[in-house]
Amino acid sequence: MSKVPLGLTPYITVKSAPAAIDFYVKALGAKEEYRLTEPGGRVGHAEIRIGDSRLMLSDEFPDWGALSPPTIGGSPVNLHLYVEDVDAVLKRAEACGATILRPAEDQFYGDRAGMSVDPFGHRWHLATRKHEVSPEEMQRRYDAMFAPV
Repeated sequence: MSKVPLGLTPYITVKSAPAAIDFYVKALGAKEEYRLTEPGGRVGHAEIRIGDSRLMLSDEFPDWGALSPPTIGGSPVNLHLYVEDVDAVLKRAEACGATILRPAEDQFYGDRAGMSVDPFGHRWHLATRKHEVSPEEMQRRYDAMFAPV
């Protein structure tokens, strides 16, 4: 029996898992590992890989409390994904139907980062690490952002 790697794996619910998988493949370079589909076409479980990370997803199952962001009026959760070129990934995601909430900008904590919401209501914080910044330096920069002028 194979050993499952320990770690945190996000599990999201969407209104159309096949369309979401297609979006994640095209926009984020995901690789589909597998999906379990009911005879009626509803996806009960699917797994994709984005870089070194796994993302699990399914269609909505209201009887089990599995509801998507549009059904419940949004989501308080952001998915954070490091990519090689955040500007290119945001552009590709937008071309595939994502809405850009924040364009990529250099950040005080050493990343170039932006945010989008995918066509299924999930927010993605996309980033490229530009340089390492120590926690102490991050705090100093953070304090400076809120210092009175």
